[in-house]
Amino acid sequence: MTGRHIAQKAKKIEAPKRVFVGMSGGVDSSVSAALLKEAGYEVIGVFIKVWSPDWLPCDWREERRDAMRCAAILEIPLLTLNLEKEYKEEVVDYMIREYKAGRVPNPDVMCNRSVKFGGFFNEAMKMGADYVATGHYAQTRIKNYELRITNEKIKKYELLAGEDRNKDQSYFLWTLKQEQLSKTLFPVGGLKKEEVRKLAEKFGLPTATKKDSQGLCFLGKIDVKDFLKRYINAKEGKVLNEKGKVVGHHDGAVLYTIGERHGFAIDNKKPDDAPYYIVGKDIKKNTITVSHNKASGNSAEREIEISDLSFTLGEAPVKNKKYSARIRYREDLKKCEIKKISPKKATIVFDEPEESVSAGQSLVLYDGDICLGGGVIIG
Repeated sequence: MTGRHIAQKAKKIEAPKRVFVGMSGGVDSSVSAALLKEAGYEVIGVFIKVWSPDWLPCDWREERRDAMRCAAILEIPLLTLNLEKEYKEEVVDYMIREYKAGRVPNPDVMCNRSVKFGGFFNEAMKMGADYVATGHYAQTRIKNYELRITNEKIKKYELLAGEDRNKDQSYFLWTLKQEQLSKTLFPVGGLKKEEVRKLAEKFGLPTATKKDSQGLCFLGKIDVKDFLKRYINAKEGKVLNEKGKVVGHHDGAVLYTIGERHGFAIDNKKPDDAPYYIVGKDIKKNTITVSHNKASGNSAEREIEISDLSFTLGEAPVKNKKYSARIRYREDLKKCEIKKISPKKATIVFDEPEESVSAGQSLVLYDGDICLGGGVIIG
């Protein structure tokens, strides 16, 4: 449900529905709260406090102050919800564990699953919320679906891409279930980013000109390699070319991603040399293989196997139908089909080879604008 739809339906609300809004201190979540209040909802702001290492700058207090300022202007209460344990165990520990195993995880997906639509969602429901809302650039829609076996028609909640394609965050929400989608509002999902900032000015919110948050969910813009070095005993290793010749050195194979072109040293490199891309890595031997050709080696694949499947409509997509998918955030959608599928695994076949396929990343399927769900790429 978009901000526009909420405003249009405000008069139809017989009694104020209670919605808990995750307010991070940013412009998107503060405008979400403002739109919901304007639409007639009983709005309760919630600032989620998560774990942060003691060696990082303490930004959460500043972010909470911004959320408090916005809540005061909107005249809504603001609660603080401590989800440090959930974040540390389900996001940070998961990320470290995956890198140690040689995979490249997607902590933002886990943050949404375990923190925002896990701990926060569950606590809001316990406290009597009718809905939760976030500032994600995504949308929901109710549609009648016909069951394949009984032909019975039932209502389902579709997860749609955000109107602003440059900001669309449906990729990070592929683990959401029908229970969550039926009770979730995305007030800015039908808006462009510039429209959101104009609304922030209209509501007199101090976040109107605040820069967008960057980097890892909640932790912000940090150097992932520097972060991981504090928890992983990474050792310097050799950089190989496609013929197996040593051409440089790196800080530890577990720290790198297929397709990456920075962070390792090439010996005897000249200023006009073409860039090198990582096209392979061997965790046991602690080596990475590089090439001037990004699609070299085994880094380009047409068939990709995924596990940990989750589908937003409650059932798996069908085989032999043309879908689209992306294997990383903001990548263009690519045409594909489902070749094999079971409760635990699926094989996705792309029309054209996908470059820089990284085990541990999310492959997310779409049917037009509908985010169907997906899985984790198997190495």
